[in-house]
Amino acid sequence: MAAIATIAPLPVSAQGDLLIAPTRLVLDGRRGGEVILNNMGNDEATYRITLELRRMDEDGNLVPVAESEETASEKAALEMIRYAPRRVTLPPDQPQSVRISARPGADLPDGEYRVHMSFAALPKVDSVADQEASAGDGISIKLTPIYGIVMPIIIRKGELKVTAGLANPRILHTAQGDAFAIDMERNGTSSIYGDLLVYPQGASEPVFVARGLGVYPEINERHAMFGISPEQSAALKGPVRVEFRDSVENGGGLIASVDAVLG
Repeated sequence: MAAIATIAPLPVSAQGDLLIAPTRLVLDGRRGGEVILNNMGNDEATYRITLELRRMDEDGNLVPVAESEETASEKAALEMIRYAPRRVTLPPDQPQSVRISARPGADLPDGEYRVHMSFAALPKVDSVADQEASAGDGISIKLTPIYGIVMPIIIRKGELKVTAGLANPRILHTAQGDAFAIDMERNGTSSIYGDLLVYPQGASEPVFVARGLGVYPEINERHAMFGISPEQSAALKGPVRVEFRDSVENGGGLIASVDAVLG
């Protein structure tokens, strides 16, 4: 049987030398939470922590929202979040927590609100002596990339209901290789989130697993596509069962499933 593919494992996320856990936070307005940052590099690093708005499109991309396009509910989400600190300097392998809370107003309509927290590494500033030494007799321009991680913070207010479904699983043959594609459907006032597993008929272990997939309330359907190996593509041909389940840490309960024959 082909090896299991695991995409975007949930518990931690890393970019550059920064590692954060968890990578997603859900608040109910009564209790706060925290995110742990850890600098896995060899040098001290400083990170700026900010909030931003993003919307999911039907291909699962998270598109930044311009200030002029913010809706009333998006503005409310930004206003209700409190967090500290907003800038941290981390020595190597020294964890630091960021405390986060949400205070939705009593007159705010029931619903799911969301912001995205950004952790951006700030470039080191060279000393004047270092700058003069590197410049020599000419002009020197140094381009320093800024690495960062963005994670969703979800605030749920009131009683929310949601249903989910899966449709049209298929294998695509692209110029970059084979891919597994499926449409993830959502209806209601809340997002859905979990892991996608694909089992050949009669198999007890999945051939393909994609972890940490979500569909946010601004869309009702997400067209998901994942690259797969030739071995996985061959193993998936024929009758399969596709399951969408809660993440393992949330119990792994079944959210939606579909049976299909892939060719």
